Amino acid sequence: MSRIGNQPVSIPEGVSVSRESSLVKVKGPKGELFQHVDADFDVKIEEGELTLSRPTEQKRHKSLHGLYRSLVANMVEGVSEGFKKELELVGVGYRANVQGNILELNLGYSHNIFLQIPEGIKVTAETAKGKNPIVTLEGYDKQLVGQVAAKIKSLRPVEPYKGKGIRFVGEIVRRKAGKTAAK
Repeated sequence: MSRIGNQPVSIPEGVSVSRESSLVKVKGPKGELFQHVDADFDVKIEEGELTLSRPTEQKRHKSLHGLYRSLVANMVEGVSEGFKKELELVGVGYRANVQGNILELNLGYSHNIFLQIPEGIKVTAETAKGKNPIVTLEGYDKQLVGQVAAKIKSLRPVEPYKGKGIRFVGEIVRRKAGKTAAK
């Protein structure tokens, strides 16, 4: 029995949810999102709540039940409140700059990295004296925000000896002792 799939999704004011054949559309103040839901699943929208029910107890239906509920819940939260991820650039000389929808990163390589940010994501870069630069990603599509954050993070992964690299704000990095600890 799926505990997540059986929970109802509350729909806040200003958000409309509709289903057309196998597509669930969620529209809100921040944007509009679509999600394909298997035609076998029953989607009920009543009294400001959305419930998903599976047709059978097959393994395939059980595994998709909680997934679809989570995807629809993330869509509802995204179009009403939005999602935000903050990345911290830790390293001497690491810089970030935003011009339009292009993010310019100086990460200690011999060249700067230019990254085109997809439509639907707002990116800002803050640099304060004596602190690490912070890149903030905001958007209404949770999957897209996470994918762009992972792409930026993969440009300079955190190394365990000095802790240099790109990390999420508040992320704890396990540090290793260097060669001198072996003696």
